[in-house]
Amino acid sequence: MRKFIGPTVLTISMALGLYLLFMLYISGQTMLAAVFLGLLTLTTFVFTSPRAYAYRYLFPGITAVIVFVLLPMVYTVSIGFTNFSSRNLLTYDRATQYLLDETQRVESAGYAMTVHADNKEYRLRLESPDTGEVLLTQPLALKRAVPLKVDVAPADPVQAPVLSPALPIKDIIALQKDLKLLTLILPNRIELRMVGLREFGPVAHVYKQLPDKTLKKVATGELVTPNFKTGFYEMPDGTKLEPGFKVNVGFANFVKIFSDEAFRGPFLRIFVWTIVFALISVATTTGLGMVLAVLLNWDALRFRGLYRTLLFLPYAVPGFISILVFKGLFNNNFGEINLVLDALFGIKPAWFSDTTLAKAMILIVNTWLGYPYMMVVCMGLIKAIPSDLYEASALAGAGPLTNFFKITLPLIIKPLTPLMVASLGFNFNNFVLISLLTGGRPDFLDTTLPAGTTDLLVSYTYRIAFEDSGQNFGLAAAISTLIFFLVAAISLVNMRLTRMNKA
Repeated sequence: MRKFIGPTVLTISMALGLYLLFMLYISGQTMLAAVFLGLLTLTTFVFTSPRAYAYRYLFPGITAVIVFVLLPMVYTVSIGFTNFSSRNLLTYDRATQYLLDETQRVESAGYAMTVHADNKEYRLRLESPDTGEVLLTQPLALKRAVPLKVDVAPADPVQAPVLSPALPIKDIIALQKDLKLLTLILPNRIELRMVGLREFGPVAHVYKQLPDKTLKKVATGELVTPNFKTGFYEMPDGTKLEPGFKVNVGFANFVKIFSDEAFRGPFLRIFVWTIVFALISVATTTGLGMVLAVLLNWDALRFRGLYRTLLFLPYAVPGFISILVFKGLFNNNFGEINLVLDALFGIKPAWFSDTTLAKAMILIVNTWLGYPYMMVVCMGLIKAIPSDLYEASALAGAGPLTNFFKITLPLIIKPLTPLMVASLGFNFNNFVLISLLTGGRPDFLDTTLPAGTTDLLVSYTYRIAFEDSGQNFGLAAAISTLIFFLVAAISLVNMRLTRMNKA
């Protein structure tokens, strides 16, 4: 019985995989479907071929790395070479079809419309105000949220179905979204669309596609041509029609970061602040953690266990909760910190509106969040130092500072260096702290971009991608690519330092 479990699970998994592959293909994701097909084929080979038996244990991990690390990275980098934005979301084919589907009402009388329930479906009854002709649709399910073309036919005065009372206006309003997706086709092939809550009217397509793929505006005869450099259909006078479409722009986004003053100014200032923030954060968290670790290893200190527990609490509390608590503590008007400062010195610093104070606040909060980890690591490293060294130092008459700088620091700094480099990389991308505490603000006043004086590169990228009115995903992906290479460089340094320590 047990020998059938594996093949059964594999068969079910492959069936689900083929279903997902089919759904990807019909949704138009051809490239993704091809990648998924290759992965599915490789999975089948690895788990069915005796020659690939040794790879069965490695394959899940390798697959996870490819799917959750490599593919998102490649996709992000690829977006950086496009004009992908809120104005250029669609592919060329979909943008073309959108314009071809655009209609406008024809200047002629419409048809009075009533909706009648037919069991769980609905019938539409149309009546011409000029001729009095009545037309009916077949029962329609509606509420399918998909565009639908429906033929309507004249109602047979003898065999016409008995209609239920017409739905009141409130029910038509509830069905309005679905009714607007209907296109009713008259016997003479004229199309009708919903033009009012009680009316369907004849419509005509605004654009017509010519054999050379250009579009012709039916009403005026103007030609609309696709511009594959800007990603828009353009009128003869240069007016861009929306929606635009995604095109490859090469290194334009990367060039814009350093050449366009609107981007270069904020980017360079934010880049410098990111480096400064990461370096100071590493220095303060490591320094404070190391000092506390030395104090807590002092044998004469009473209640050391209690102090360790209390000092470790900031690391035990979820970071986002601590950040929000500090945001309340630093509140300009009602925060406890300003209330104390006002009572003692008569000052109420503007922590969130003054650039220098905002940066100082961020560093204070980040130090609070980061020192417990460094403290615990340093405590472990200090415990590994032979006590004979301190005994010999005491016989020589050395004091605590001499012991720290001559014994403790030289012996723990080497194994601590890779962790400091890793902390540098983490703080380089410390998005949660900036997003929850200041949101990157106060903003720069000399740029129209969503960029703030406390933004890090990662939060700056997020704001460009999701807060800018243009939502420039391509530019954000280009900045993300640069961040990736910077963090990768930090990781390589970390690995090199680790190898040096082992040597």
